[in-house]
Amino acid sequence: MRAVVVLFAVASSLFAVEPSSYRQALDLYNHTDYPAAISSLRTLPQTAETLELLGRCYLMQADSKKAVEALEKAVALDPKNSDTLTWLGRAEGRRAETAVALGAVSHANKARAALEKAVQLDPRNKEALDDLFDYYIQAPGFMGGGFDKAAALLPLIAKVNPAEAQFAQGRMAEQKKDFETAEAHFRRTVELAPHSVGRLLDLAQFLAKRGRTNESEKVYEQACRLEPGAPRVLFARAQIWIQSKRNLTEAREILQKYLSLKNLTPDDPSRSEALQLLKKTDGV
Repeated sequence: MRAVVVLFAVASSLFAVEPSSYRQALDLYNHTDYPAAISSLRTLPQTAETLELLGRCYLMQADSKKAVEALEKAVALDPKNSDTLTWLGRAEGRRAETAVALGAVSHANKARAALEKAVQLDPRNKEALDDLFDYYIQAPGFMGGGFDKAAALLPLIAKVNPAEAQFAQGRMAEQKKDFETAEAHFRRTVELAPHSVGRLLDLAQFLAKRGRTNESEKVYEQACRLEPGAPRVLFARAQIWIQSKRNLTEAREILQKYLSLKNLTPDDPSRSEALQLLKKTDGV
């Protein structure tokens, strides 16, 4: 009898290892270890929550096809989740970028539909509002885009974040090539959110694109002082130089350093984005 008890105890200890949990997978995701997060999520039941995170992981790895598949399943299980629909819209948008002809149009329309539904379910969903606004100002009319639709979102964006509404107006003016108005809105955005590194980097990038190098550098230095050594500040350094075709060797070195960073988060530019940017320095 004692031998049976001992065997049972040994067997129990073997299976006492805690199974992968959603929390563990989320922690891996937050540390940008997407392959490990995917492996962990595959051991869990397919709930709306796990499928959404799985889709996010695939999207961060630039696998938009698998991302869409996972997120469609998540939406089917929880059709009124605004956040999940936002991620589905993003994944469909990425598929549209890599598809051709009618396939691109189909995925773009699916992206728009998902984002519109996300905003309908939660008009204060900042991410959905921002993504839908960008879609409207960039997509042609036959794909559901239009400046009138974008303008209609501005009051909703302003309710959530007045500075973001200014930035959105700047984006729309820039898209219309009204650069003077765009700059005024971008500068107003910085005034409303003086501690936002992202808005400073946006202004620096805008000025660099307009060929105003010295002004761009001054604004960039402001961002550096706010968050010295931050990954997104480092990425922006390389991005601005490459867009203005300056210091390409240094930009390449910065991107190589960026790819080796261990402290990236999902909110930072992804490694796949860094690799795409790095390709633009080929031959340097």
